[in-house]
Formats: sequence, C-alpha cells, structure tokens
Amino acid sequence: MLGFLGSLVRPHSHDAADSVDRALEASADGIRALKISMVALLVTALGQAAVVVLTGSVALLADTIHNFSDALTAVPLWIAFVLSRRRPTRRYTYGYGRAEDLAGVFIVAMIALSAVVAGYESVRRLLDPQPIADLGVLVAAGLVGFVGNELVAVYRIRVGRRIGSAALVADGLHARTDGFTSLAVVLGALGVLAGFPLADPIVGLLITVAILVVLRGAARDIYRRLMDAVDPELVDRADAALRAVPGVRGIEQLRLRWVGHRVRAEAGLEVDSDLSVVDAHAIAAEAKHRLLHEVPKLVDATVHVSPHGPEGHAHHASLAHHDLAR
Repeated sequence: MLGFLGSLVRPHSHDAADSVDRALEASADGIRALKISMVALLVTALGQAAVVVLTGSVALLADTIHNFSDALTAVPLWIAFVLSRRRPTRRYTYGYGRAEDLAGVFIVAMIALSAVVAGYESVRRLLDPQPIADLGVLVAAGLVGFVGNELVAVYRIRVGRRIGSAALVADGLHARTDGFTSLAVVLGALGVLAGFPLADPIVGLLITVAILVVLRGAARDIYRRLMDAVDPELVDRADAALRAVPGVRGIEQLRLRWVGHRVRAEAGLEVDSDLSVVDAHAIAAEAKHRLLHEVPKLVDATVHVSPHGPEGHAHHASLAHHDLAR
C-alpha cells in the first residue's frame, strides 16, 4: 500500500541512473540472501559432520560433503554480486555482470567435485563394509539436513526469481536436491535397521547419481548464459511490444542477452522515410519505453531506426559486406 501511494506522487522513470540503482538494489538483495543461506547451510553441514564422526555413515558423509560444497558456492556468487555493483569502465563498457556467469562455472566445478568424492567414498565402503552406530542419531541428522536445505532452497529461489538471477535460482534448486538426498540418508539408516547393512553405501551411490543429475542441469544453464541464450518467449514479448509502437513499419533485428541478472536489448526498426529526425527519435524512444515495460529484468535497450522499404536498403548498401547475420 505504501509503495502504491508513493507511485502516485513519484511517477515511474526509465532514466539510466534509475536502472542502475535498481540493479544495485537487486545485487544487494542477492548478497543478503547468500549471507543468510550460507550460514544456515554451514550450521546444517557442521551438525551432520559431527554425526558422521559418531556413526561412521558413508551416506551421511556424502550428504555432508555436498552440503559443505553447496554452502561454499555462495562465496563466488557473493563476489560476483559485489563486482556487478561496480560502474562500467572504458574497458568493461557493459559493466561486470558477467562475473555472475563465471561464478556459475565455479559452482559447476564444485558440484562435480562433490560427486567424485561422494562416489569414491561409497564404492570404498561397498568394498570394505564398516559397522554403523547410533542409527537413531543418523536418522535425526538426515531430517535436519532436509529441513535446513529446504529452507535455504525456498529463500534462494524466491530472491533469485525476484531479482532475475538464474545463478541464485539454480543454487536454490541445488539446495532443494540436497534436501531430498538427506532424506535418502534416512532411508539408508532404516535399511540398516531392517538388517541390510549395505543399504548405507548403496544410498551413498544413489546420492552420487542425484548430484550428477544436478550437475547436468547446472552445466546446461550456465552454458546457455555464457552463449547468450534467452527464452524464446522473452523474444516474442519484445517483438510484440516493438510492433505495437505507432510508426514502426518493420523490425530489422532484435537481440536480447542476459548480463548477470539483468537483460539488455538491441533492436533495429524500420520507419517511414519522410519522417524528421525528431519524429524518428520519438518512435525509437517510445520503443525503448515499451521494451522496458514489457521485458522482465530489462535494464537498457539500444534502438536504431532506418528508412522503410528499398530506400532503407540503399542506405545500408555500404555495410552489406559487413553483415554478420548472413
């Protein structure tokens, strides 16, 4: 209600400085989410580590290693969010938002490492079985791991979606998967209680498979961000917004890309050739305005206008041999 009342006396703005301020606010929210979730995961993992010492459970050890790695993935993301708040420079003219994607590469590496360690320990325990003690404590630790990870997952996903950070959302989904693997530890302990001692290392192997599934999804998402992939529906929304602008006769090109947790756009529009520079600029400004409204997380757009029809093609003749789209 306060926000609504405030909007009545403060009209919305699309000034570049305001866009930067919103991006800085989003980064601050991301950093806050990482701080809180990292502490929660570290507390959960330390509690599980203590139970590993008491029980000797390899399934819980695999889950504990994964929880530690998940907590540590907050560090490069934290650094990336801090870097993304820096202003663009003469060298980094788009700013430092790509640091978030580089942090994603580190996250993928950490997930892969946790899969290797968990798989190795599970196979070793299969070949050399060891007794497991204090099964009741082990079950309690698995349940604690599930609750801790699920709380972190909900928080990271909610903040990540609000600020447009795919890396933070992916990290939240990673935490959610960790929570379900903690429940698998409980199943392993129940299997031992039922008289099947190999249930513990077998569950450890299942956890390894679950980590590999998470690794596949995380690697795919990070690869798409590094390759400037966007959701086609996002392009469709931008296309529809541009075609609805009065005076736009056609769209020469439309490109969108994620830079960190913000979207940037480039568009080439065709307008009537008899328009004045002032009128053509007004159409370009309105096109940018509509893009900022219709495309979620869009922070800036560059809009170019060209004369419509054969005359426009003639104006671009000198650039034909530089056309990279062909």
